[in-house]
Amino acid sequence: MKRRDFLKVLASVAVWPPCSREACRKPIIGFLSSRSRNDSGRTLAGFCKGLAEAGYTDGLNVEIDYRWADGDYEKLPALAADIVKQNLTVLIAAGGEPSAMAAKAASAGIPIVFSVGGDPIKSGLVSSLNRPGGNMTGVTFLATELEAKRLSLLHEIAPRAKRIGVLIDGNFEQAPMQIEEVTQAAREIRRSAAIVHASTDDELIEAFDRLRTARADALLVCSAPFFDTRRQRIITYEKQRRIPAIYQFRDYPAQGGLMSYGICSPDGYRQIGLYAGAILRGTPPSELPVVQPTTFEFVINLSTAAATGIEIPGGLLARADDVIS
Repeated sequence: MKRRDFLKVLASVAVWPPCSREACRKPIIGFLSSRSRNDSGRTLAGFCKGLAEAGYTDGLNVEIDYRWADGDYEKLPALAADIVKQNLTVLIAAGGEPSAMAAKAASAGIPIVFSVGGDPIKSGLVSSLNRPGGNMTGVTFLATELEAKRLSLLHEIAPRAKRIGVLIDGNFEQAPMQIEEVTQAAREIRRSAAIVHASTDDELIEAFDRLRTARADALLVCSAPFFDTRRQRIITYEKQRRIPAIYQFRDYPAQGGLMSYGICSPDGYRQIGLYAGAILRGTPPSELPVVQPTTFEFVINLSTAAATGIEIPGGLLARADDVIS
């Protein structure tokens, strides 16, 4: 090729690039969570599965930018303010109401897909479940509305327990409702509820001490993102005290807790991934109804029961959706 022809080729490439910088940029999904990466393996897998089913894979045709509060809700406003500066296409607010409220305060324009434990209408996140309106939609796990059911299951496995310890995160928005629900449920089965609060590591240690002092002989751990990030510490307390305990997600009995009752969290996060994909394709969040769970899973860890000398009634065992042995 002659030098003159070669220069013409170079000039044409400079004038007509294969694609502009903006056209080639992958859409960015922000992922804001009140929890930690270490305790979110199953939920992240569910989210990525739904996203892949919608046609998107991190690093291939979309980028995911993560922010983790590690159970410290006070970090969330700053994390939310930072992540919305990243030219996001959609923002995932994971790990309950604390993340959702921080995301809502940070942006009224970026489409937001949330996961919450209670009623998103009462929280002011959406105007209705079928027609959310605004820039937010998502999934409600109804986790905070199942405390009475969990207490009932705990009573079945420990009918002689006179004082039931109840661990509540006082900084969690749903705490007042949880206290009311648990108190009423304990009254109906004529049992005393020793309610203790913990929102920090130091308070968690103090809560364990108060439960020992109160001689709680069973434990209900109310749903809260903070407790999910301190899961192993709570399970260790349960085993040391050799008392029956119940939690919100399967992750607890999978790691040695006695039992759990609640939604299958990976399924919920799969739906969040599907919604993120729909928004990337152009569907506004106002047209995506808030998803409510229709099935729940009851999980029992038989190895933990045997190690702590807890006998599982046959009828209760038969109702379990999964038994870990």
